[in-house]
Amino acid sequence: MNATVVFATTVFLSAFLLFQIQPIVAKMILPWFGGSSSVWSTCIVFFQSALLLGYGYVHWLNERISRARQPLVHAALLLLSLATLPVAADAAWKGTTLEYPSLAVLAVLAVACGAPYLLLSTTGPLMQVWYARVGITSGDGSKTYRLYALSNLASMLALISYPVLIEPALAVQAQANVWSVAYALFVLAALGAAWLAWRATAAAASDSAAAGADATAEDAPRPGWGELALWIGLSATASILLLSMTRHLTQDIAPVPLLWVLPLSIYLLSFILCFDAPKYYVRRLFLIALPISFVALDRVHDVYTWVPLLVAVTCVSLFVFCMVCHGELVRRKPPVRHLTLFYLMLSIGGALGGTLVGLVAPSIFNAYYELPIGLVLCATLILIVLWKELSRVWRVVLLVLLVLYAYRMASISFAYVDGYRAVVRNFYSQTRVEQVVDEKLGPRRFMLHGRINHGEQYLDEKLRRVPTAYFCERSGIGRVFLSLPTDRPRKMGVLGLGIGTLAAYGRPGDEMRIYEINDQVLDLARSEFTYLSDSAAKIVPVLGDGRLMREREPDQQFDVLAMDAFSGDSVPTHLITVEAIREYLRHMQPDGYLVFNITNHYLDLRPVMAAAAAQLGKVALAYEVKSVASDDVCRKSHFALIIDPSRLDKLPEPLREFTRLEPRPGFKPWTDNFSNLIGILKKL
Repeated sequence: MNATVVFATTVFLSAFLLFQIQPIVAKMILPWFGGSSSVWSTCIVFFQSALLLGYGYVHWLNERISRARQPLVHAALLLLSLATLPVAADAAWKGTTLEYPSLAVLAVLAVACGAPYLLLSTTGPLMQVWYARVGITSGDGSKTYRLYALSNLASMLALISYPVLIEPALAVQAQANVWSVAYALFVLAALGAAWLAWRATAAAASDSAAAGADATAEDAPRPGWGELALWIGLSATASILLLSMTRHLTQDIAPVPLLWVLPLSIYLLSFILCFDAPKYYVRRLFLIALPISFVALDRVHDVYTWVPLLVAVTCVSLFVFCMVCHGELVRRKPPVRHLTLFYLMLSIGGALGGTLVGLVAPSIFNAYYELPIGLVLCATLILIVLWKELSRVWRVVLLVLLVLYAYRMASISFAYVDGYRAVVRNFYSQTRVEQVVDEKLGPRRFMLHGRINHGEQYLDEKLRRVPTAYFCERSGIGRVFLSLPTDRPRKMGVLGLGIGTLAAYGRPGDEMRIYEINDQVLDLARSEFTYLSDSAAKIVPVLGDGRLMREREPDQQFDVLAMDAFSGDSVPTHLITVEAIREYLRHMQPDGYLVFNITNHYLDLRPVMAAAAAQLGKVALAYEVKSVASDDVCRKSHFALIIDPSRLDKLPEPLREFTRLEPRPGFKPWTDNFSNLIGILKKL
């Protein structure tokens, strides 16, 4: 077989499988860590770190192991990695490691897919080195960098195909099994490439002409420390901007997992264009677009912008930033002799950027400062790159502009926390408490996760015990609580604390168990709001994932169980699957009410509720508050209720306005192994 075909096939398969395993394993473990979007950020950190280890191994192999033995060493590791198949996350980790979730995610990933992923991560640079050696006799050595563009194309195809083709068609364990089979095929292709490299090395050793050509390549000077630092800096900057701007898209704009695909695809597209051919990086054009992108991004983020425009400007700006960073990297790429060192520095930069955003920032920052940091770093590095090419006047002008821009970013960072009563951040979210004065109803305090209101309370003595917003008496959940029996104490359960608004429905003798995964939310609900302390009911907070905690508890016999857990504006998927709802029903009184908050700007959860209810022999009802007056304590809301069909004719008066949800034809019920967000997306 043609050597180019073998190497291209190996590189394509490795890159495709690298980016297919990421969402597969992330989806496996997402329910174990509360469904937080930070799980994905931490997964990216793991994958970037594994990539760094893989590139480090390739560099060591290329520098320290003889050419004849390199294919043999790598072939042995490839064969050993087959023993770890099929890839699977160990369920023993579930719910036992929430104290240090970031470290737990890294540990789970290392055990589940560490060995195959590490071997896949070595493929790109190693195949390029070996291909260059085969190319010494075939005349194709100058084309090695195009294999890197091919790998990024495969990565992007894998990433895009997952939500569109793979996720809708296969359960998650079936996805893992198919991936494991494909990995075995990759190993066969890689062994073929190793054999070609070994054969080419043997031929070169006996061919004086080939040896002479090789000696010339060995004389290429090693890049200096300043150049290495610049490689790392440009790579780290692109990584920081990717993750921080993705966070902005998923939390503040449209917190749906599908929006992870868009920025990562842009990031990979910039690699493809820059490494496939230098002509795609039109330097003058992108350097002009760079300051325009800085200003445009600043303007749309400074005000509450129309969502499609904000998404578009964010993505276009990210593309410009990545093209400039990666385009400048390609302009400075070394001869093939130092190719593994080049990729090692790129992977160090990627890992450093990912670690800052995914691990360090949630631990040391109380707001999302990493985006301003990334933007200033990008502007600084480009000025460094251009410094020698600029006249003295332009140096002074650009240096002044850089200082002014850094001041602007510092001001924006200060605004992230200025004016709020409290701002806290951890693995699960950034949470802010703000107080405003309503002209008609007086002082009002509310909790924000990103731009999403997670509860509000009026401070006037006449209103502070009144349930408000999505939980007012006119809402679906308010009607459910008003339907509960009044002739005996009630036992109530709530998934997701917010500010504790539902505690206002408690009566003397009642018990309300509230499940909350984020200890910072509980602290704020106690210190900044009074619903919990004012409640007449006995409040029992339970820290941990609501579903996992209930799986360990004996039957609670709830009169009402309300699912109100949100990450930003989206409901964690594992809390609304058939298995989850079956577990909730186990804890219910025969005449109890299981109610779900399905209020969402971007997802229509009614088909999910209807399909799950039908699967379990129940019916789903829904009630929506579509409009409110300016002086109303209510907000627009949408709730679903799941009950036994025999109770439909016996509903109390407050519930008779609920409408029945009919299952959508062809809609597949969501389970722990299957969910598909595409089918429930609303039009923006």
